[in-house]
Amino acid sequence: MALKKVSKKKVAQPRKTAGTSSSIKVALLGFGTVGSAVARVLSARKFSGIELTHIFNRNAERKRTSPAARSVPDSVLWTESIEEILRSDVDIVIELMGGLNPVEGWLRKALTSGKSVVTANKQLIAYRGAKLARIAAQHNVQLVYGAAVAGGVPVIPGMLQGLCGDQITRLSGIVNGTCNFILSRMESGAAYATVLADAQHAGYAEADPSADVDGYDARAKLCILSRIALHAELDPDTVPTQSISTVEAIDFAYAKELSCTIRQVSQAELDGRTVHARVGPMLVPLSSPIAWSHGTQNMVVATGRFGGDTVFSGHGAGGDPTAVAVVSDLLAVAQRCATVQLPVRKRKVTSDFLAPHYLRFVVDDKPGIVSAISGALAKVGANIDSILQRPGHPKHRLPFVVTTEPCLTSTIEQALRSIARMDCILEPPLCLQMLTVDDKADDVEAVKEE
Repeated sequence: MALKKVSKKKVAQPRKTAGTSSSIKVALLGFGTVGSAVARVLSARKFSGIELTHIFNRNAERKRTSPAARSVPDSVLWTESIEEILRSDVDIVIELMGGLNPVEGWLRKALTSGKSVVTANKQLIAYRGAKLARIAAQHNVQLVYGAAVAGGVPVIPGMLQGLCGDQITRLSGIVNGTCNFILSRMESGAAYATVLADAQHAGYAEADPSADVDGYDARAKLCILSRIALHAELDPDTVPTQSISTVEAIDFAYAKELSCTIRQVSQAELDGRTVHARVGPMLVPLSSPIAWSHGTQNMVVATGRFGGDTVFSGHGAGGDPTAVAVVSDLLAVAQRCATVQLPVRKRKVTSDFLAPHYLRFVVDDKPGIVSAISGALAKVGANIDSILQRPGHPKHRLPFVVTTEPCLTSTIEQALRSIARMDCILEPPLCLQMLTVDDKADDVEAVKEE
């Protein structure tokens, strides 16, 4: 499908306040890990024409006297009143508070009052980004959120500026550094609970890690990338997620036998008016770039109809990498850099993918178990590709693996509902999709104009 003509819109120039200074005035909402790093970068680089004038934070006095605030100029006004920020002559608001409420209301007021907004708030952009962008356009200001996905990795600006001439058909990758830290450590033999505790101690994971390990953080980021790259607006609540908490050490052992590893993968693929999308742990071939990502690294692979695969990779977590992305967005707004605007349409989501699947069962070993499981799979039309059973496990609690030939996720789920009711099954079967790379992007016929 040919790209539609891009209409040129006037890009807002940050408001100037009458007075002696021509500096662009900046307010910072939030002085946590990222906020303090942003202030430190601004102080260290001393960008000409950019002036940090306000910092908003709850318990502002405590933050003002903290070691992290040593780089903040004495001229900056610290405040606990958001209204003081909104009434000020600030040109650009940097929002690093996170969450939907009350932040959404604050940013709506900032935009309608003529202030541009830079934010790293992934949940806000995933759920409300389209509406906020319309408000920004109506008031001739900018809403920029390059730091909302992959922290310091320039995925969003790279797709907006570098890949807008292509027709992106598929996204896949790792966009949650916490899960990548956990799974890459488990790959080396560590237990899930131990690595999770280490991640919490290091500040990679929250006390309640569900947003990371259950896939909600990555889901929000996938929806943002889908809007930018696939021009598809997805309701995040319709994108299914699968927790990494059910993955065990034995799964990495079996994955190795299959020349794979396990990573939390976010994927979205455009199929006409529908988008196939999901977030969850997957078996990834060791030959895939996604398998090469370790620790808190992020990696996104964008597959274009014309340009093939483009890989974005780097450290996505941490205050400093994210602060670099935030400050880069700030400079883009201050220098009135335009971004390409292409039409975005609401799309339905399906979790059905045609792919091979990894099925791990824990059974009380008895004669006929393999026959019963293969029969349940055959009944729904799923063909077995391989059966793996590692020695050294007791017969009364035996883990073994079945991999299937490519079939729909819904087909496998139908079979597993039947298998889970068998007397020999001791715990719910684990089903992981196996990542494959197809060659549609390389097909000569695919580049013909529709």
